[in-house]
Amino acid sequence: MKTTSRFRPYNPDQLFLLPQDMKQWLPEEDLVYFVMDVVKQLDLRKIHRPYELERRGQPPYNPTMMVSLLLYAYAVGMPSSRKIEQATHYSIPFRVLTANQHPDHDTIADFRKRHLKILADLFVQVLRLCQKAGLVKLGHIALDGTKVKANASKRKAMSYGRMEKKAAELKKEVEQLLGQAERADTEEDALHGKGKHDGKLPKELQFRQSRLKKILEAKQALEEEALAEAESQRPEYEAKKKTYDENTGRRGRPPKPPSEHPDPKTQRNFTDPESRIMPVSGAKNFIQGYNCQAAVDKKAQVIVATNVTQEPNDKQQLEPLVEKIATNTDGTLPKVFSADAGYFSETNCNTLTDRGIDAYVATGKIKHGEAPLQLRGRIPKDASIKARMARKLRTVQGRGTYSLRKHIVEPVFGQIKEARNFRRFSFRGLESCQQEWDMVCLTHNLLKLFRSGWIANPA
Repeated sequence: MKTTSRFRPYNPDQLFLLPQDMKQWLPEEDLVYFVMDVVKQLDLRKIHRPYELERRGQPPYNPTMMVSLLLYAYAVGMPSSRKIEQATHYSIPFRVLTANQHPDHDTIADFRKRHLKILADLFVQVLRLCQKAGLVKLGHIALDGTKVKANASKRKAMSYGRMEKKAAELKKEVEQLLGQAERADTEEDALHGKGKHDGKLPKELQFRQSRLKKILEAKQALEEEALAEAESQRPEYEAKKKTYDENTGRRGRPPKPPSEHPDPKTQRNFTDPESRIMPVSGAKNFIQGYNCQAAVDKKAQVIVATNVTQEPNDKQQLEPLVEKIATNTDGTLPKVFSADAGYFSETNCNTLTDRGIDAYVATGKIKHGEAPLQLRGRIPKDASIKARMARKLRTVQGRGTYSLRKHIVEPVFGQIKEARNFRRFSFRGLESCQQEWDMVCLTHNLLKLFRSGWIANPA
């Protein structure tokens, strides 16, 4: 079709006459170049070492490229190995990063699984780069937790009480089906002669036997956990019982001994047995997942310590996070520490005070009969730790300091879950989920480092 209009030349069949420089496909300040430069500064010897002795088959992909690929993918909210494989074909940043190589999703998944622990350990190396860039001051650290879905459906969970009933039902059905199979074998032997049938169990019977085995294994695991928990609680029970027995003017009921039998409502998931039912959105909704913790520095919202736990309650998570902060920052502890009411306990307050940390931990609602301390005047000597902390948070300085908590830590979870869409783990099991959470937090810090304008100088 002829036209008088003038257009730019368009010839999709035209070949490139000279080699292309892929670095011209993206602007110099693109994130992908920053990730590649940072990875060159990381110590990857533990990842390279296993390949040094391998001489069979095709040469593997360069580990430096694979690490860069995974960190960039997590940074842009793409943890799926299948989507990463597709992106190496259709996304310019991924093609530049891989130098036009295309590892398949099995290779990507195997590399991540094989080196997950080492990849998680890179968290500290990136944190040290953030410190070097001046993004971590440890003046004020805020702590919080968020629930992340496990790689399992809560519909695959069953309570201990339900297991007992279902196991009894399945045992009865298995016995009936075994009887039917035995009668069928006897009839076939009479018709065709002994040993002329295939000897295989009916599929219906195989399914029930397999399901019964899984339920019995889960039931036994819950019983072992209940027994272990009872043993751990026994010293505390003995101490309370002794105090009750020695008190001549006894009031109230005697302490109950710890039960060695699981609560009928206790659940276990068949897909990821280490995950737990977790309350979210003010305990109105529940998910099958893990409780993910993060300690965040005020300066630039850099995560300085992480943890993943099966406990929905946060009270036991404060001390492990303080220990990790010290480990990750070469023994340096924050000057100020803030946390919401989920972390309050007298033990936690004492832990922070003993380490010289100025604590601001919300105490929650005041119970009926508890009179709050007056803001003015001396604090009574017999005032409880809770009353002292509540008074501290009501002062002008206390209100100002504690109000920063939500501005420091809560946006971090928003960035991880909303901006990068990390809402479900790719792995199963507590240890693997802890390592993947470290990778997620590592790439959060990497993005903070990138947006700060810090320039990586690869060796």
